Amino acid sequence: MISNGNVMSVSHNRSVIRYFTISSAAMKVRTLLCLALFLLIPGTFQIVSSRALSGEISDTLTLSLDEAVRMALEDNFGLRNVRLDQETSDEQVREAWSSVYPQVNASGNYTRNVVTANPFAGSAAEDLFASFGAIGWLNYNEQARTDGDEATQPITYEEYLDRQMQGYEDAGITPPSFDDDPFSIDNQFVASLSITQTLFNGAAFAAIRGVEQFQKLSEEAVHRERQVVIDEVRKAYFSALLAKQQVDVLKKSVDRLSRTVEDARRTAEQGLSSRYEKLSAEVELVNLETDLIDAENQAELAVKQINLLLNLDVSRPVRLSGDLTMAAMQPVGDVSLEEAVDIALEHRRDLQQAEGFIEINRINESISRSAYRPVVSAFANLDYIGRVPDDRQVVISNFDDPFRFDSQSRSFFHDSYWNPNLAVGVNVSWSIFTGFQNQSRVQQSRIEYRKSELHYEYLSNVIRLEVDHALRNLKTAERRIESQKRNIEQAQVNYNFARTRLQEGVGNSLEERQASMLLDQSRLSFLAAVHDYLAAVSNFELVIGISIDHVQP
Repeated sequence: MISNGNVMSVSHNRSVIRYFTISSAAMKVRTLLCLALFLLIPGTFQIVSSRALSGEISDTLTLSLDEAVRMALEDNFGLRNVRLDQETSDEQVREAWSSVYPQVNASGNYTRNVVTANPFAGSAAEDLFASFGAIGWLNYNEQARTDGDEATQPITYEEYLDRQMQGYEDAGITPPSFDDDPFSIDNQFVASLSITQTLFNGAAFAAIRGVEQFQKLSEEAVHRERQVVIDEVRKAYFSALLAKQQVDVLKKSVDRLSRTVEDARRTAEQGLSSRYEKLSAEVELVNLETDLIDAENQAELAVKQINLLLNLDVSRPVRLSGDLTMAAMQPVGDVSLEEAVDIALEHRRDLQQAEGFIEINRINESISRSAYRPVVSAFANLDYIGRVPDDRQVVISNFDDPFRFDSQSRSFFHDSYWNPNLAVGVNVSWSIFTGFQNQSRVQQSRIEYRKSELHYEYLSNVIRLEVDHALRNLKTAERRIESQKRNIEQAQVNYNFARTRLQEGVGNSLEERQASMLLDQSRLSFLAAVHDYLAAVSNFELVIGISIDHVQP
């Protein structure tokens, strides 16, 4: 921003000098080119005027420097962006803490068993389960043999099965098929709740420290961005004021030169001066009017830069209150270089950020080292399982007569179908060997730690240089202001003297125009000096990290 302002002021100073030194022919060519350009783009002026008449351009906003800074701190794009980064870091802290909070997961599923394989097929257990059908027959024959009743006699297995089938038919119950898989359940429901609590995880605990440190860095970034935005707004505001007052100076120059042209025309008509002097003054006037147009355009562009920094519509007209005065900033006083450097090293937020990155890399090394340690967690799993058949009819045999049967139908949520399952335990995970991966990560973390230390050292040296440069510019600007004050007074006296000589007829218009040029150049140089001083004060505050109000000489 300083360089842009300096370029603007230098260009206008050179413009004022140029119209006295460039040849008359070149001036005519330049004037014709400007007129041709205006004739080629008449639509531009029609668009602007139509917009103004239709009310598309909003009311003019009057801004002081403090108001501009306040608006920028609320709506500046860069500042809003780093604030979002800060919000992201806050959420990252919450996310890191979540790794050591209890983890609760719930799940549920339903399975429809269309065809279920016998889990004991092909094994000796298949014959064992197949023989379970004879247990009832053996039990009946044993009771018939031992009950002492001669009417009750043991029967064959086939007769036992036939009498059972008859009992099913008498009860109106469909007998079970021996071809059915006894282990198949048509519908299976599982609802699970899992709770896991980390007891020890070195990487998680170190990561929490890391994101909390990163959160601090985000806060430092916001503070630093605030300082940068304030500096940018101030310099843009000062540059716009400079451009505005340069326009005022050139307008006064045009007015004075217009009077000179009239005098030259009058004296030429009276035969007191040559026609060359009249034409020369007229060409210089056109040249100066062209410079005024350029200056007015630069002033408008400078205001639009403020609109951009304040996040305003660039088409909205803005009027700046006040002018370039040293009262806009506080004087620095006699601050030595070492004092300024000490202040900067203590308050520069970017240096504190660099120090914070050293701590983050130290934490990253701890995270890498934590891979050598085990991870311990406790868990609890609760399952509620439902195994519900499509046919929920239950056959009940008579205790005294194994060939008499009864049946009942159970509900879908009968307790015999639904059962809970609870398991608790501790889980230990330990990576004993990972192919030197952990060792490599630790070494990389150490390298990053050393790089962050080097960056901190380099930034400290950069800050020392910036402070030295800013302090030199500030003191130079102070001396330039005092010098330019005296120069303006002398230039004004010189112009008044040349003007009086011209009016009395003992001087000529060339002397008057030269004196006018020197006066304009002195005024522009003074404005540039004031602008540079104000920009230097703002830049000095930026490089030391605090307001000058807090600096104790």
